[in-house]
Amino acid sequence: MTILALSKASQQRVEVITVAVIIFMLIFELVRRKHLMERYAILWLAAAITVLVLSVWTSLLTRLSHAAGISYLPSALFAVAFLFVLVMLVHFSMTISRLAHQNTVLAQRLALLQQRVEHPEAEDSDGDQASAPIRSDESRSAQEQTRARQMPEPSTGS
Repeated sequence: MTILALSKASQQRVEVITVAVIIFMLIFELVRRKHLMERYAILWLAAAITVLVLSVWTSLLTRLSHAAGISYLPSALFAVAFLFVLVMLVHFSMTISRLAHQNTVLAQRLALLQQRVEHPEAEDSDGDQASAPIRSDESRSAQEQTRARQMPEPSTGS
C-alpha cells in the first residue's frame, strides 16, 4: 500500500512539474508572438516558477503546508496556485477598471470635439473670447497676430 502511495505521489509530482514547464513555455511563446504583453507575462511566469520550485523542492512545500495547517501536499500546492490566480484576478480587475475609466473620458472628449466640429457657430456666436475654449500657445499667438493685423494702427498725433 505504501509503495502504491509513493508512486502515486511521485506521479502527481511529475504531472505538476510537467504542467508548470508547459505553462512556462506557453507564456514565453505568447510573449514571443506578441499575443501577451511582458508586464502581464511576469505574473504568469512568477506563478509557474513558484509552482515548479515548490513541486521540485518538497521540503519547502512541506514546511509551508504545515505552517498553513494543510496535511496533504498536493492540496498545499493547489492552494499556492490558487493564491496566484487571486492575485492575477485582482491585478486584471484593476487594469479593467482603469481602462474603463479611460474609455469613458475618451468618449466624452470625442463627443465634445464632435460637437465643436458639427456646430462651430455655437462656440463663438457673440464674439466673446471668455467662452472660447482654451487653445495651445501656438493657436493663441496666431490669433493674437491676426487681431493685431485687424486693429487700426494708432495715429501719430503731430
